[in-house]
Amino acid sequence: MKAHELVMQWVTDELSAGRLNIGDHLPSERSLAETLKVSRGTIREALRVLEALGSIRSSTGSGPQSGTVITAAPEQALSLALNLQLATSQVEHHHVFEMRLLLEDWAVRNAEPEHADPEHSDWMKAETLLDMMDQPGLSVIDFLNLDAQFHVALSKAANNPLASTLMDAMRTAIEGHTVERAKALPDWEATSARLRSEHRAILEAARHGRADAAADLLKEHISGYYAETAG
Repeated sequence: MKAHELVMQWVTDELSAGRLNIGDHLPSERSLAETLKVSRGTIREALRVLEALGSIRSSTGSGPQSGTVITAAPEQALSLALNLQLATSQVEHHHVFEMRLLLEDWAVRNAEPEHADPEHSDWMKAETLLDMMDQPGLSVIDFLNLDAQFHVALSKAANNPLASTLMDAMRTAIEGHTVERAKALPDWEATSARLRSEHRAILEAARHGRADAAADLLKEHISGYYAETAG
């Protein structure tokens, strides 16, 4: 095992054992180096990797937010990997389309209805995003950024952290994917009006427990945009 992998394994073991938790600070570089019998340079290398993976956040200064904090945001690393794949043409638009259908169909079919928890934050977030998308004069890019956030919020209602992490990691790809395809649209105003209406219908069905109807509407929504922008 490489030295920096030893550091990463120590962090993993501490999290698994409950000795470290999200929001906790890691020991200082010097303390970690002494504990693991490695150089401080090795510690810094490992921490850079962990930060790129979204496992920690490092900041300078003083106060509770300074130092190295456990964040556990794996979508950061997944999003980076996906975008690199898109950039090298290893992943194409139809792959994003297929994965969206797979993940979002499952999520909406397994979403917890609003009546089970009237204050369900994910439903409230989805509603807020749709209200923001109703603002007049919204640019195509801003609209589709909110669109991608809406789909992530919808997926979180299934209360499966892995599914929502994957969707969150795909958010940038979804946004870039839809923006790129929007160039083929002859009438953005008509399309955006249709998308807003479809979003409302999906949310209404999902939050009231009509899972099959919500899944059908979602499939038509994603497939419809893909077909409309195929040119």
